[in-house]
Amino acid sequence: MKHNFNYVIRIQYLGFRYRGWFWQRNVKTVQEMVQKTLLFVFRHDRFKTLGAGRTDAMVSSNDYAFELFMSEPIPDFEAFMNDFNLNLPADIRALEIKEVDSSFNIMLDPKLKEYVYLFSYGEKYHPFSAPYMAFQKANLDVELMKKGAKLYEGTHHFGKYCSQPSPNAVFERTIDFCEIKTNDLYTANFFPENSYMMTIRSKGFMRYQIRFIMSALFKLGRGEITLDDISRSLIESDNREHLEHPAPASGLILNTLTYDEFDNNSTPNPS
Repeated sequence: MKHNFNYVIRIQYLGFRYRGWFWQRNVKTVQEMVQKTLLFVFRHDRFKTLGAGRTDAMVSSNDYAFELFMSEPIPDFEAFMNDFNLNLPADIRALEIKEVDSSFNIMLDPKLKEYVYLFSYGEKYHPFSAPYMAFQKANLDVELMKKGAKLYEGTHHFGKYCSQPSPNAVFERTIDFCEIKTNDLYTANFFPENSYMMTIRSKGFMRYQIRFIMSALFKLGRGEITLDDISRSLIESDNREHLEHPAPASGLILNTLTYDEFDNNSTPNPS
């Protein structure tokens, strides 16, 4: 079946009860919920969806995008979005839809991905905070962690910061920005009085890369490793072993996706 009409739909979702975006057998995923909703809205299955990338189980997204391939056009964007949002689960929301050229590639065309990782330490937080941030019971030297985060900026060898890499994986990656500061982006009255966030930007990340970076920074904050240890971990060596455990997934949020092609080559909303 030919799909002659291509659309990009941006969504937000709370990942706490999902096993990530990508469809998997016998587990609940965001893509599964999206496709079930589209099936209900369209009353047919003559479509395909392709996400901008995988997200880990329990990871949330403030700005995710997927490509929708259709064999027939969507005549009324506003009506479709209203119907789509009405029938999506409460923890998934569609933001906008745009038509794109057939040359657009949702997985290869992102220019920048920004993630944030929320965390707190000390007194245990309210249980309602659990879907949004990680908790560390040990005291953390956040000022030292701020210095450690900056060591990840630039082009480095991240062979120790990924899980189950493919045989042809490229470990040399560039981090455009990495910073830890007080969390002033996501707030709620049940959040702890003091919480923090790491913001990290790159064109792409390997599996668990951000969570392993955060795990190393937690170790730094607890005094278990030094800044020199982090610097040495970013140099290529025969030791491909990653850190023992990635940081918890629930603190990680895909905050923004930047698409030059999406912004410049998309078709105006016909509705």
